[in-house]
Amino acid sequence: MTFTALHRALGLPPGPFTIEMVDQAIDVGVMETDDLDWKAELPPMKALPQSDFPKDVAAMANNGGGVIVYGVTESERAASARVGIHEFGEQYERALRSAAVTAITPPVFGLGVHTVGTAANRAVVVVVPASMDGPHLIFRNEYFGAPIRNDSDTVWMKERQIEAMYRARFDERRHATETLDKLYAEAVAGRDHDVRAWLVAVGHPRVPGRIERPTRDDARKIFEAAMKLCLVYVDRNAVHPLESVELLNPRPGLRRWVAANAATGERQMWREAWASIHHDGSVSIAAAVGGHRMSRDGHWEGRQIESRAIQAGVADFMALLRATAGSSNRSEYEVRVGIEWSGAQPLSIMAADRFGHAIEDWSTPLHRFTPVEATIRTDVSDLEFHWEVHDLARDCVNQGGVSLADKITPPDRPG
Repeated sequence: MTFTALHRALGLPPGPFTIEMVDQAIDVGVMETDDLDWKAELPPMKALPQSDFPKDVAAMANNGGGVIVYGVTESERAASARVGIHEFGEQYERALRSAAVTAITPPVFGLGVHTVGTAANRAVVVVVPASMDGPHLIFRNEYFGAPIRNDSDTVWMKERQIEAMYRARFDERRHATETLDKLYAEAVAGRDHDVRAWLVAVGHPRVPGRIERPTRDDARKIFEAAMKLCLVYVDRNAVHPLESVELLNPRPGLRRWVAANAATGERQMWREAWASIHHDGSVSIAAAVGGHRMSRDGHWEGRQIESRAIQAGVADFMALLRATAGSSNRSEYEVRVGIEWSGAQPLSIMAADRFGHAIEDWSTPLHRFTPVEATIRTDVSDLEFHWEVHDLARDCVNQGGVSLADKITPPDRPG
């Protein structure tokens, strides 16, 4: 659920924007702050990149995010009256998002654009996300500057402020790596990777947000949504980790909910899996991918992995990531996907022939699998995210000499 400076100023819980919120802000004269700005009019659509819009967005992003409300006049910084934004549609919304990407360096992704009220008396609410990529710069002709909010005003950063923000950016990257290291180590702990190979995937939100402890029912809904979504990426002709965990009965863990392994007993242990969603929005999956069943009575060796098992594991992880992000209002994740194997013989990632049979002869022996890391955006279109799933899985199977992520076949790339 959305929680912004406007919600905070009105003493409201997280929730969607409404025209009543805008009217209430005017009635009580809510003041502009460093993360809330009133604007009477939107700039002309064709002039957006040259207008103050990029500067206002960059200033908010450089100051931890905020809200810009168009269609409200202010008097001595206080909301005073509503003036309708009459001309606004999907094309204008795309232009706003485009200006935040093309007229600001580094780009500001994940801009939220909300319209409230009727067409005759509409307000437009632009939510600028917090960013760890600051300082965001604005270029004008041959000059550039880094704007930032100072209470209700937008000012330009001094050299020392810019230096400090670059240092914060590098510190954040180091912290993100340390966080992934910790999540990954927790997911690996206790796995018998000396006997069979394990796929381990972890993701952590790039920008910290409100930590809201989900209920068991919330966690159950996230796991169920992920199970439906992963089948969009990879069909049932593969071993899905999420089909091997207790989706409907998540257990509490340390600031997380855990979907424990449900594949128990000698006949099922070959498909053991565990999944977690953390209260801070992080997710993790650990799944046995070596030693899968190859026939009714036979199994592959622990070092042998079918390419489709890796692809299904990545699909399930990414589906869980998207479902968790949607419920916690996160938009950008740092992820790591690895295969843990400590046996004496090299790993073998096996592609399938045209009949669907795994062929080890086509594999490149792997003495060490290099974990694949990426920055994943979860606020993109379904098609764009489908391609993110594909590309992450392809990077994983490529290491074993497999050229295609053939189980994940999204439509043509957007654009």
